[in-house]
Amino acid sequence: MTGSKRPRRWGGTDAGLGKAAYEAELLRLQTELVRLQEWARAKGPGWSSSSRAVTRRARGGTTKRVAEHLNPRVARIAALPKPAERERTQWYFQRYVGHLPAAGEIVLFDRSWYNRAGVEHVMGFCTPAEHQLFLRQCPVFERMLVEASDAAEVAAAAMGARYVCVP
Repeated sequence: MTGSKRPRRWGGTDAGLGKAAYEAELLRLQTELVRLQEWARAKGPGWSSSSRAVTRRARGGTTKRVAEHLNPRVARIAALPKPAERERTQWYFQRYVGHLPAAGEIVLFDRSWYNRAGVEHVMGFCTPAEHQLFLRQCPVFERMLVEASDAAEVAAAAMGARYVCVP
């Protein structure tokens, strides 16, 4: 296959970012994340993020590269597997709530809850009714997280700390 653009192991493509530029940008971003980690640890906020990629290998590799310089006592990766039978009977967001960060923690979700909107719906892993329920509940759930972080921020401000939650 002459002229095909196959991905390289280090994250770039033949037509994309060169290896040296990729490594330099990754280091810059990792440095910023370590600064965020230190700020979170010192000031007391909880912070979370999710990783989205086409394949599990790409998503896991990206999350691992992003987190490789973080302190495991402060930052952790929540890699949720396929839901067990019991979890399939629970409220969809219940799987994620137990992994949300406490004050001073960073959680990187290896799988976004937006899978329900895209992957699970397209692949037939959820019913149309479950998909519609997710589309109605997701904005409400995220608003609840923001409001909870706002309330925690008000309380923490009185103690000289700050709380941030990014769904």
